[in-house]
Amino acid sequence: MNDASPGVPPARADHIGSLLRPKPLREAFRRHAAGQISEADFRAAQDRAIRAVVDLQEDCGLSVVTDGEFRRISYWEKFVRLTAGLEIKEAVFSFHDEHGHESGFTAPYANARVARRGPITRDEWDFLKSATSRTGKITLPSPSTMHFYRFTDWANAEAYRDPREFFSDLGAVYRQEITELAEAGCTYVQIDEVAIALLCDPAVRSKVSAAGADPDDLVDLYIEAINQAAAGLPAQVRVGVHVCRGNYKGMYLSEGGYASVAERFFGRTRVNHFLLEFDTPRAGGFDPLRFVPGDKGVVLGLISSKTAELESLDMLRRRVEEAARFIDPRRLAISPQCGFASTMGGNPVTEEDERAKLRRCVEAAEKIWG
Repeated sequence: MNDASPGVPPARADHIGSLLRPKPLREAFRRHAAGQISEADFRAAQDRAIRAVVDLQEDCGLSVVTDGEFRRISYWEKFVRLTAGLEIKEAVFSFHDEHGHESGFTAPYANARVARRGPITRDEWDFLKSATSRTGKITLPSPSTMHFYRFTDWANAEAYRDPREFFSDLGAVYRQEITELAEAGCTYVQIDEVAIALLCDPAVRSKVSAAGADPDDLVDLYIEAINQAAAGLPAQVRVGVHVCRGNYKGMYLSEGGYASVAERFFGRTRVNHFLLEFDTPRAGGFDPLRFVPGDKGVVLGLISSKTAELESLDMLRRRVEEAARFIDPRRLAISPQCGFASTMGGNPVTEEDERAKLRRCVEAAEKIWG
């Protein structure tokens, strides 16, 4: 299914984009970084892995496919590397799990005025387009990714003092990038938004407030940043926002339902649809979906990319029926809650687990929507 009607997601069975990097690809990244293989050999290894993962997605029956983010170290690394003015420092947050284990991570930092040097994902799109006749999707990190992970020290003061000025410059980078993708034939772009999900978590909100910032002001700032990024795009481009609570080797960054941001976020974010995490109780209930306007769709992230256990079709049908109490089921679709490998390391599942879960998305969509 690929329906461009208002409020209908691009496909009943979707996925978030990143997929497990196979061992030969991980080895190619390592050897390239060490100077042991040429750029041409590195690109050839990426091409082989992408062709294989496109075949995997098609074999599972998906009508939307990605390149698995196989040309990136992480979901935001390539954007930062290829955008002038951005560099990497330590984040002020950490990943954790239900056992109390924690892991730090790095974050973007604006060391100078940001500007688009040239294409960021065009090479990804051109190769994906050549490898499949199905709908290709390109993913981009959200504008807030460049700010929130270091919200207390996000930019060199000589470059930016006002985050709105920063997001104005950054928005131009996104619009140029997505417009060029559209001119090359890309009709589906996904923006991966983490900060707004973190700002649903009372613990995160307390940390933000203790640092002297207003969590609700940041939510408003990030909604406007998405709107600037997606403004004035060609009509054929469908933009979806994936809301993520963090995804690193099975760990997460936050918990908490969408209630505190739902009315503003769903009502004011000018995109076609949302891809939302609902795989664990950390995500809360479906009640906030009542705030999704009638011209926007929702892809329910009901299948976990963090664990090997395969969700049953009966459970997935039941969960969609629960969601349909708050939103027209014709505006719903299904997917995993997040990608399988937001970074090179990937989640603690096997490629066979990944295949089974992608196929389960298609099976569930066929059973629920026909």
